[in-house]
Amino acid sequence: MIGIRTGLAALAAMGMLMAAPAQAAGESEAEKLRKLDIMLMVTALRCRTTPSDFQADFAAFEAAHLPELNEAAQQLRKTLVAANGAAGASRALDRLSTGMANQYGQGHPRLGCAELKQATRLLAQMKGREVLLSAADELLGPAGRPSLALSR
Repeated sequence: MIGIRTGLAALAAMGMLMAAPAQAAGESEAEKLRKLDIMLMVTALRCRTTPSDFQADFAAFEAAHLPELNEAAQQLRKTLVAANGAAGASRALDRLSTGMANQYGQGHPRLGCAELKQATRLLAQMKGREVLLSAADELLGPAGRPSLALSR
């Protein structure tokens, strides 16, 4: 099993990690994890007809992190129900999912299919919520910021 530091160092070496976390103001950890899952799902579908098809890697990622992803989904739903009621929570979750799918439907702003495949494969081998949160900060950050590998 790959350790957190080793895995994050590997992602950094591939130029996938950003210089600073990119958490949006007010965005919960549960929302970040949900967005990471959606981004990987959408881009895996988009890349399925390329030589860098990573649907199997995405399935391994979800299997490896199912407890964390399910817990995040439940927490996000509870938060949205408390703020919006049951019907409002469903609409908010739909907007979140649709927004992420639309955002990444045309591809990741700075990573190609091969890089996403490598990142997903590494994440599938790593364990823990903190790994996922770090990956969400790095992989979902805004385009145009220098990566650690390029900023040295």
